[in-house]
This record gives sequence, C-alpha cells and structure tokens, in this order.
Amino acid sequence: MSQDSEKLKVLVAFKKKLEEQIAKLESEVTELKATLEAINSILLEKGFKRGDLKQVEASVKAAASATPASETRKEERSGSARFMDTENVIPLKTSKDELLGIIYVEKDTLHILPDESKAFSINTPPFSNFFIGKVLSKMEEKDEELVKLGELPPEKKFAYNVACEGDVIKEIKVTNVSDARLAEIRSSIRWTLEKMYEKTRG
Repeated sequence: MSQDSEKLKVLVAFKKKLEEQIAKLESEVTELKATLEAINSILLEKGFKRGDLKQVEASVKAAASATPASETRKEERSGSARFMDTENVIPLKTSKDELLGIIYVEKDTLHILPDESKAFSINTPPFSNFFIGKVLSKMEEKDEELVKLGELPPEKKFAYNVACEGDVIKEIKVTNVSDARLAEIRSSIRWTLEKMYEKTRG
C-alpha cells in the first residue's frame, strides 16, 4: 500500500472518531438544555423573580470563586465517590429521550419533580402500588425496624412525602437517602413515570 493510501486510511479513521465525539457532545447538550428548561419552569412556578435569580447566581459564583483550587481538584478527583455530598440535578427521561421530570439532589434529600405539563396523577398505576408500596414504603419499613433494634438513630430514618394539587403530583420529597438507595429510587421512579405517561397517552 502506498504512503498516500496509508495517510488516507488514518484520516478516514480520525474523521470517524471526530464524528462520534460530535454526536456524543450534541446528545449531552440536548440533555442539558432539557434539564435547564425543566429547572426554569420549576423556578417560575415557585415564584422566583429575575432579581431573585440574579442574587442567587451571584452568591453561587462568589462561593465558587472563594473555593481554593486545591479543594476543587480534590473534589474532582473524588468524582462520584460520594454523589450525594453535593447538589445535583438528574433528568428523568423516557426510552425515547422525552423528559419526564427531574431529581434535585440536596445532600441526603431528594426532590423528585415530575414534568408539570404531563400532569401525573397519584391515581395512575403503577405509582401507588409499585413506587410507593414496593419501593419507598419498603425502605421506610426497613429503617423503622433498624430504629427499633437500636441500629439506626431515629433522626437518620428514611422518610418520604408526596405533595399534590388535587390528584396531580407536584413533588416527592425523600429524606435520609443513601447512595445505594438513590440508584434504586432513580431507576424506579423513571420506570414508574414512563409507565404512567404511556397510560395517559392511551
């Protein structure tokens, strides 16, 4: 094979790699935009004004600039070792990439916020029988037993609350959540909301 042919082969391979990287980045940007839209709608619903948001953003930037570079690098190295030590937003999507809602992680507390445009009803299966009955209630029962045995402080016990307007789910707040339980809750609520959405669409 000639030298020119070898160069062309390398360029074609490099082109393919670049196309794959671009596709991956475009997918990430789409996901980030969807998450941002969900957060914006939640902030508007909660009654935040533009002035309030600017004050919050300014305080966040000030806190970030005050963090020593060594601490920032340390946090980056630790990465996902303790996902719930920081604030995070996790998008919940259907298998077809449609937004169902978000999970706002605040240390050991989860705020599950369904997409309000879909008006998820607490009466739509499998929310009550599966997500509440077989996931959250089971976690709560397990911790109640540990408290009775003296193996868990009462203030560390798993708990949850479902806030509704009429029968429409507005927020599911879950407290004292471990990393392992976060993974299970995330998977379960995503599946639950997708099944609920399928039922409402007929």
